[in-house]
This record gives sequence, structure tokens and C-alpha cells, in this order.
Amino acid sequence: MKKYWWKFLGAGLLIYSVIFGFLGDTPRREILNETIRMVYFHVPMWFGMMALMVSSLIYSVRYLRSGDIKYDIYASQYAAVSVVFGILGFCTGMLWGNFTWGDWLPKDPKIIAVEVGLLIYSAYFVLRGSFDDEQRRGRLSAIYNIFAFASFMPLVWILPRLTDSLHPGNGGNPAFGSDMDMNMRIVFLPAVLGWILIGNWISTLKIRLKLINEKINE
Repeated sequence: MKKYWWKFLGAGLLIYSVIFGFLGDTPRREILNETIRMVYFHVPMWFGMMALMVSSLIYSVRYLRSGDIKYDIYASQYAAVSVVFGILGFCTGMLWGNFTWGDWLPKDPKIIAVEVGLLIYSAYFVLRGSFDDEQRRGRLSAIYNIFAFASFMPLVWILPRLTDSLHPGNGGNPAFGSDMDMNMRIVFLPAVLGWILIGNWISTLKIRLKLINEKINE
């Protein structure tokens, strides 16, 4: 039971953040108003996505060093869940942007960068489906995964900051950082940890299923 503590913690933090995300007090800010609550969902999903991408990257490197197909499975499943989290974060961002910017998909550097970044990671799975030989698939996928990570991070987190952008945290547009209200902080920070833990939990479940299928097909 002790080894499952982080799963219960993740589920508890997620439930807590959802309940207080909708019912907790939030500061009144011009334009944002009640849509500010979206910060409890949109941003933590992206933190979860990044944590999963880092995990996928680590296992890709471990596969290249060891050749153990188990690490290729780990890398692919972490990448799969990270893309799902990225899509969920993108969709919640679209919903939030429609209320605050008046447009679902404005032609904004950050939005365009995210779209390109998710397409880069989606191509990872197309590549994996192109090979039957598991060792060749594993090697090429691991190399591409490293490339995808190295492309995604500067594309999404660095380049948009060098130009004007509607998105908070880019082009001189302040984000919710040190100025975040304490009532929001006590919900936001647990939400970040909760989404990271839940993402890891989902990934481990997918890994177990994949390993079982591999043994059945041997």
C-alpha cells in the first residue's frame, strides 16, 4: 500500500483543485473576471505535459545507451500521455482565449508555436508506426524524440518571448507569477503537482498494458 501513496496524493490534489478551482475565491481582474479560474486547469496541464516530455526524453536516452526495448516502451507511453495533456491544455487555452481575446485561435506567435510543437510530437507516432522491426523503430524513435524535445522547448517557451504576444508571459505581457493572489496560489500549486502525478500514473498504466501485450504476443 505504501508504494501507492503518490497515486492517492495525485488524485486527492486533483479533486481538491477542481473543487476549489470552481468554488474558491478569486480576485476580480479586468477582462478576465471569472475566466481567471481557467488558470487552475490550463497551466497545470502544461506543467504535467512538460514533466512527461522530460520523462520520455530520459527513457529515450536510456534506450539508446542500453538497447533495452523496455525503455522504448516507457518513452513512447510517456510521450503519448504528454501529447494528450498538450491537446487538453491547448483546448482549454482556446476556450479561455475566446472569452478574453474574442477569438478561439488568434494568429499569435505563442499559439502558432504550440500548434507546430504538437505537430512535431505527433509525427513521432507516425514514425513509430512506419517500422515493424522493434530495434530499428526504437533507435529512430529515440533519436527523433530527442530532436522533438530539443525543438519543442525553445519553440514554445523561448521564441514567443522575443516578440509581441497576447499570451501572458510573452512579449512583455506579464504572467501570473509573483503577483498571483494567495487564495489562487494555494489552489494553483497543488493543481500543478496533482496533474504531474496523475500524468505519471496514467503513463505507468499504459506501460503495464503495453508490456503485458508484448508478453502475450511473444
